[in-house]
Amino acid sequence: MKKVAFYTLGCKLNYSETSTIARKFEESGYRKVEFTDSPDIFIINTCSVTENADKKCHKIVREARAISPNAYVAIIGCYAQLKPKEISEIPGVDAVLGASEKFRLMELLDGFVRPEQAQVFNSEIEKASTFNTSYSLFDRTRTFLKVQDGCDYSCTFCTIPLARGNSRSDRVENIVKTAQEIALTEVKEIVLTGVNTGDFGLQDGVRKERFIDLIKALDEVSGIERFRVSSIEPNLLNDEILEFIATSKRFVPHFHIPLQSGSNKILKLMRRRYLRELYTARVEKIKSLMPHACIGVDVIVGFPGETQDDFLETYQFLNELNISYLHVFTYSERENTVAADMPDSVPIKDRNERSRMLHILSDKKRRAFYEANLGQEFNVLFENDVRDGLMYGFTENYIRVSAKYDPVLINELKNTKLQSITEDGTVSVSEVETPILIH
Repeated sequence: MKKVAFYTLGCKLNYSETSTIARKFEESGYRKVEFTDSPDIFIINTCSVTENADKKCHKIVREARAISPNAYVAIIGCYAQLKPKEISEIPGVDAVLGASEKFRLMELLDGFVRPEQAQVFNSEIEKASTFNTSYSLFDRTRTFLKVQDGCDYSCTFCTIPLARGNSRSDRVENIVKTAQEIALTEVKEIVLTGVNTGDFGLQDGVRKERFIDLIKALDEVSGIERFRVSSIEPNLLNDEILEFIATSKRFVPHFHIPLQSGSNKILKLMRRRYLRELYTARVEKIKSLMPHACIGVDVIVGFPGETQDDFLETYQFLNELNISYLHVFTYSERENTVAADMPDSVPIKDRNERSRMLHILSDKKRRAFYEANLGQEFNVLFENDVRDGLMYGFTENYIRVSAKYDPVLINELKNTKLQSITEDGTVSVSEVETPILIH
């Protein structure tokens, strides 16, 4: 029985696909092992959102070769679609598979016999038109379920349409069936993922269903305690969706909404499909319906043409907005994007300083969000995440808690009351069998 190990870079979508591919290997008689357990085969699923993701791929290949010098190394994912020739020239790589080929690994690489030269299986991205159902099962309590793939947007900084193709989705009926299958396992929470999740419903280029149709159907799936929406564009997060989630049985009050910039000038340069006024309206609507909702925000700093005044406009906008935390990305030039050829590049030093300022702001926002929820009761789902005698979990509105490890509480929902923020920034809670702290 050959041993196979997997390594995933990037987003939740990649994790869902890696997990699905791994199960196919196991069903075919391979044994899934840890990366360091001298595998016969390494499958590395790559990201290419930033330059750092590309560099990490090179490093992981070197590590794989050091662990198992004679192992077969295959590279899949976004980087593999965008730069197959470059990857094939990395010492130690045996195969590169693009977006249309990655789910056909065992068919295309029959036997996994190392070739003299790296093999490249990479079709034009236009051929990536099939939707492959995927979901992760890397722990017992939370699963990432892919409902949509690809993107028809043309943001000037983004390579994802080049790496994953046009927007396409599974059908509601199929997703509900998959969710029901997941419900038969020990999983209690499903996170819906996609490249442009709110664009759900496109099949063969025709919109046949809507995102609201999907979440209404999933809300009726018994056996799953919680559904989360991983990320959704503000222009697609309409009132109908928000009003349904506010009263749903299983969808939780947690939203991750990309902003990218608080400057309308920069949003236009990015070719985003909204302005800051719409974003403000979405946040205000969420908070009017769900006052305790958690709202996460993606922001890019250092985009070409972003002056210090533009950045300060973004900073002030975020500072005044009723949000909970930030995911800060430092702009990185990507080949074959419009932004890579734009004038007025921002010096790296300035990009890094702006990133530092927003990370500090994010910490302040998260603390303020925790403080605003003190004295309230929430349900905590304790995950299979145990370190240094503590177990961790999240409230429905994404407040992270930790407690002294108790095996009885793993994968269980416990009602708790948030009491106080401690000196080290954690928050104690009451009404549980063991002391709990929020980080």
